[in-house]
Amino acid sequence: MLLRSTTVAPSATPFATRLAGFGDQVAIVTAEVQLSYRELSERVEAIAQRLGGQRRLVLVAGGNRIDTLVAYLAALSGGHPVLLAAGSDPERLESLIATYDFDVVMREVAGEWCLQERRLGSAHQLHPDLALLLSTSGSTGSPRLVRLSHDNLQSNADAIATYLDIRPTDRAATTLPMSYCYGLSVVNSHLARGAALILTDLSVVDACLWDLFRDHQGTSFAGVPYTFELLDKVGFAERRLPSLRYVTQAGGRLSPDKVERFARLGARDGWDFFVMYGQTEATARMAYLPPQLAATHPSSIGVPVPGGSFTLEPVGGISEPDAGELVYSGPNVMMGYADGPVDLCLGRTIEKLRTGDIARLGSNGLFEVIGRRSRFAKLFGLRIDLQQVETELVAEGVSACCLEAGDELVVAVEGRHRSDELRSLVARRCGLPICAARICPFDRLPRLENGKPDYQKLAQLTQVRSGGPPEPSPRPLATASAHDDMRPLRVEVTTLCDLFAEVLGRRATPGNSFVSLEGDSLSYVEMSVRLEECLGQLPGNWHLTPICDLATSRRRRPWVGWRSIETNVLLRAAAIVAIVGSHANVFTLLGGAHVLLAIAGFNFARFQLTTSTRRERMRHQLGSIGRIAVPSVVGISLAYALTDHYSVANIFLLNGIVGPDNWTTQWHFWFVEVLVYILAAVTAGLAIPAVDRFERRFGFEIAMAALALGLLWRYDVILLDTGPDRIHTAHLVFWLFAVGWATAKASRQWQRLLVTLLALSALPGFFGDAGRETLVAVGLCLLVWVPTMRVPEPSIRVVSVLASSSLHIYLVHWLVYPHWENSYPLFALAASLVAGIAFWVVAMPVMTRLESLVIAHLLGATPHRPSTAPESTVNGRP
Repeated sequence: MLLRSTTVAPSATPFATRLAGFGDQVAIVTAEVQLSYRELSERVEAIAQRLGGQRRLVLVAGGNRIDTLVAYLAALSGGHPVLLAAGSDPERLESLIATYDFDVVMREVAGEWCLQERRLGSAHQLHPDLALLLSTSGSTGSPRLVRLSHDNLQSNADAIATYLDIRPTDRAATTLPMSYCYGLSVVNSHLARGAALILTDLSVVDACLWDLFRDHQGTSFAGVPYTFELLDKVGFAERRLPSLRYVTQAGGRLSPDKVERFARLGARDGWDFFVMYGQTEATARMAYLPPQLAATHPSSIGVPVPGGSFTLEPVGGISEPDAGELVYSGPNVMMGYADGPVDLCLGRTIEKLRTGDIARLGSNGLFEVIGRRSRFAKLFGLRIDLQQVETELVAEGVSACCLEAGDELVVAVEGRHRSDELRSLVARRCGLPICAARICPFDRLPRLENGKPDYQKLAQLTQVRSGGPPEPSPRPLATASAHDDMRPLRVEVTTLCDLFAEVLGRRATPGNSFVSLEGDSLSYVEMSVRLEECLGQLPGNWHLTPICDLATSRRRRPWVGWRSIETNVLLRAAAIVAIVGSHANVFTLLGGAHVLLAIAGFNFARFQLTTSTRRERMRHQLGSIGRIAVPSVVGISLAYALTDHYSVANIFLLNGIVGPDNWTTQWHFWFVEVLVYILAAVTAGLAIPAVDRFERRFGFEIAMAALALGLLWRYDVILLDTGPDRIHTAHLVFWLFAVGWATAKASRQWQRLLVTLLALSALPGFFGDAGRETLVAVGLCLLVWVPTMRVPEPSIRVVSVLASSSLHIYLVHWLVYPHWENSYPLFALAASLVAGIAFWVVAMPVMTRLESLVIAHLLGATPHRPSTAPESTVNGRP
């Protein structure tokens, strides 16, 4: 391509060129390093030198990290127009690169930050004022960009710094992405005043963020409405941050009650709460509400930023007599849009910004946004303000997003609500017939990186869930060619939602995953087998994957007559057969229960240590303990009633604590007691906030710490009282549970190797039986190194049932095999397995119903029935 030269001398953004002037003042603080302005300036200058003196079109893609910030500032200081984009969406990045043909791309590649020069000069004509390109407000896949000048950036940074009174001693945490104009405005305004940034990608729900904030005396942070929802969930009101000076909010309307509540919270704790209003097209901010007015005027966006002004232009069809479209003027109004590289040579094409918001000016001089011009739906002859519907639902305690779909008003709601009541409420408020409103529940509404609702994805998901255009049926296997054996196919989302609801006994929506629906090791086996039947092959980490994504991941099985099954599932089935068969004198394969302990640790880490809040984690963990303890108490109570082999201590799982010191039949249920004790102890440990925070950041390290503790007990470095047998005592076998835990957290080969070496080193001499130690060693190695195995297809259902019912088989087999172990050992084995499976078949529906009743009681709602879940959640109709 012909290279173009720029004849106009490049300009630069002043705050990016003046960094060195702040000398040794702190500029950047991270969890690992601290940079002064002088050090930051040196890094910026080094990258600017590499970019050269001729202006080039630059793409910088990344998160809130030093490399991203340095690259951005280097482009600005050298006069190179730069697009700042998130690095988390490779497809979006490649689309932008293909559309705009950047001269230089700076991003992370294979874990390393790279500067990729695609040519020596520039292939573009670049306007001399052009400084920054950003995605338009709320856009997700469009190549349209906002063109911002150096003056736009500097004037808005100065205006923000003025009304926030940013000082050189301030330190702002980057709680929003730099690629989002609001998050970037925090960076620009602080650098313009010589203040510091606490540079981090941590979420506000992560306690480590607040540790970092407190340790480095943070003075401010920014949030969008969703941020404040999360703050409420993690108990921000009780958090003490003595250095906090102010909090800012923008990126969408925060409900007036929340504005008032956070303003009063700030007044109580000594910090200001700034409500702000802006758009990418205005560089960032257009208005702010003085903090002293937030509690008394929570519906207002306030006054224009310094240097800006508003006018109201008439709009037809609105009932408010003094309202109009809000139009902004000021030096921060964009140059215009770019739909492709040819637009980058354009100068200013817009003088004032039509915001698209309907607003009014109060007698107090404050502006208030009351609606959105472009967010009106026309249904049954009525003009419905979708933004207003969302606002009214928030006032009812419902987080919702509204969309128009044909002749329906689709309301996507977050959390569990009575769909019929909500549907009636929406229809009544809008004046619509009930048939025109459809409720679509989600665990969490999909959001863009900036925290705003992702309406584009919502439109796709709600169309699927409404039984929209049917997907083409996959071709039969007989017509598939060898070249498309592994081609992704499509499964109806409704089919998968039905499947999840049936197996887990909970409402299932396309946004749910197995873990978010609180699946555990007891339901995991059946879910994995049946899902593999549906998809052909299970994708990696399927238990963390939303149902809507699983629907596009179907693949044909490459081996006819064979099925993949997760190794831990196969080990569970084999272990329970080994336990019962050994007890029934069919064979002698000891060690199965200890392999099951490692599998329990493995599944605990996979299903319990999720990204949920600490409270949700604990509830899930306690529920998992209950799903083990309750059937165990029932099964042992039956054994107590039918025989004289057991005591009341057995019923309450206390034999390991108050039972006899010698081995008797009362120790038959040692495995259940040990597992419950371990799970209870680990749950209690993780309930400690500091431990919970550490585990979220260093999952493998804390698993290894647990393994180290177990090994200290195993080698008697720490002496505790033991039962009649070392290998049946909770703290002495805890290391096996920890091996499974560490296996689940080991993401690298050296980590798996370390776990294997420690496990194999601890086995010799532990059992005093070489055969048992060999069997356990084989089981542990398979768990660590072999994620899946292939088995003949006819065996898959047998393996699945045995693994799913392993706990129930263990409980019941003590009552069955003794009658035939000497005369008919094979029959004793078979009868024990059948009896345990029967107990499982009876117990699981009862446990599901019991859990539904408990959840309904906690939520104050009528319990749902699994059989109706698909209709109410997938079709969105009661």
